[in-house]
Amino acid sequence: MGDITELLQRARGGDRACLDAVFARLYPELKRLALRRGAGHEATLSATALVNEAWLKLTDGETPQLADRRHFLACAARAMRLVIVDQARAMNAAKRGGGQPEVEIDPELLPEHLDPAELLTIDQALEALDAIDPGQRELVELHWFAGLDFVEIAALREVNERTVRRAWQRARAFLAAQLSGSDRS
Repeated sequence: MGDITELLQRARGGDRACLDAVFARLYPELKRLALRRGAGHEATLSATALVNEAWLKLTDGETPQLADRRHFLACAARAMRLVIVDQARAMNAAKRGGGQPEVEIDPELLPEHLDPAELLTIDQALEALDAIDPGQRELVELHWFAGLDFVEIAALREVNERTVRRAWQRARAFLAAQLSGSDRS
């Protein structure tokens, strides 16, 4: 059993220090992923802030029930997505005169440099994908929001790269259909 898996088991048993140890050990990897997403530019959400906000969202005052390194990274990718989507919602509200302090988000953080309104539409499409196939939703989060390439995702999932690429094609097709349907509404 891997060191991370063992620490996560002990954390599920109530040892909060073990969960903190997992975060400390995987922090450099999480920060590298955040930097790959483009975090860290001036006047935007920094890589450190994105990782820390994702950690707060992931733990949310409780000990998450994480099985292993793969599960941890998948949940961290989802948390990063949620942080970025929350930032986009805040920006959208500010544009509509929401009276909230303006929060700048670096367009590099968004998949394919989308604006916040487009990101919110993609978030809705990802929720629809999650209802059909949570694994494909996770794949999109790992690739778009955590910045993992297909080789890294294949290694994480312990499958071959072709399997990941086929799943990516299906996820992209589903999202394209969802997004083209939202243009007609």
